[in-house]
Amino acid sequence: MTQHRGRHRRRRRGRALRGVLAGTALALTAAATMISASQATDDADPGALKPLTSHAELNPLRLREELLPEPALDRLDARLGRPAGVGAVLADADGTLRDPDDCTERAALPVAPAATRAYCWDAAGTRGLRSGAVTTSGDADDDGHWGEHRVVLSAWSGDRRSRVAFVDADDPGRLSYTWVRLAVPTDDGRAHRPLRSALSGMVWYQDKLLVTARDGLYVYDLHRVRRAPAADGSRYVLPAVGVYRSAGPAPTGLSLDRSTSPDSLVASRDGRLWRYAFSADPDRAGLLATGTATEAYATGAEGLGGVLSYRSRWYLTQRAEERGTLWRQTTDGAEATRCGADGTRLCWTGRTASLSYWQQTGEVWSQSGRTLFALPLHAIDRALD
Repeated sequence: MTQHRGRHRRRRRGRALRGVLAGTALALTAAATMISASQATDDADPGALKPLTSHAELNPLRLREELLPEPALDRLDARLGRPAGVGAVLADADGTLRDPDDCTERAALPVAPAATRAYCWDAAGTRGLRSGAVTTSGDADDDGHWGEHRVVLSAWSGDRRSRVAFVDADDPGRLSYTWVRLAVPTDDGRAHRPLRSALSGMVWYQDKLLVTARDGLYVYDLHRVRRAPAADGSRYVLPAVGVYRSAGPAPTGLSLDRSTSPDSLVASRDGRLWRYAFSADPDRAGLLATGTATEAYATGAEGLGGVLSYRSRWYLTQRAEERGTLWRQTTDGAEATRCGADGTRLCWTGRTASLSYWQQTGEVWSQSGRTLFALPLHAIDRALD
């Protein structure tokens, strides 16, 4: 088991990550916002959440923790060399995200509520990759910083590679990024292989990064990111330090909920929503208290994409080819945003892999295709009330 190295004390900086883009910068053309006749049928109302309480319902959600033993970590450290640290990664940028005016995929942004901040990934730098989950330093620490920096982590995957863009978000007018490939060590730490899986869920909590994969929920220690020979466009590597195996299928959606005590990890898959409590033990920073779900629900929403929970409200997105639906669901019922002359519920982007709430700024971050965007949580709630 890795030893806790202490939470960074953050120095607040004058520049807050709250720059609001002008309405014209995010305005969609009539053609882009038009919902085709083939999409004009709303998804069925999922209704209220149904609590899951029986052993048969909860047992598939149990997780088994498997951490790399200390001797294996020592061997891995010896092979990979001295850690670089997140700050060094950010300072060694591969590229810069573009203004939304230059983005050909701007039409993928939500219609209602509209994004207040948006950026575009370069097509050449992401060729052959699919965008996935997003998490931020707002998840990592309650002051929203990692060291001196505000950071967004953006997951991407292809046929034989999975990597994460470490985005320097200190200046909201200019976001630069550096690619880091994810790796999985052997049990003895003598070798490692690339993580090859879609990355639909990702949460950065304290010094750990939890990432969904086909065969489990992998755990990464951000202190262990290292410079490595360039491969697949990445000049840094981050090896896993453990994995959580599931009694049933691994979760596909993840997010952090700071409104609970203790903070909790929210998960989703196949019409089920559940959460795990994070450990309060400083020697287990960023790890779960147990592998047992503290609460679980069945949702009638199908085709789940992103999931977010805050103050007993659950926010869910439904995937679609073009336009999807954003729901807010509780044990009392469900509401969806509406837009257009016909009041359709198909107002959200159709390819959202995750939702991440940056509590300090009040923004929800996500991405669709090659577009990274954010909007205030209160704007989502206002559109749903």
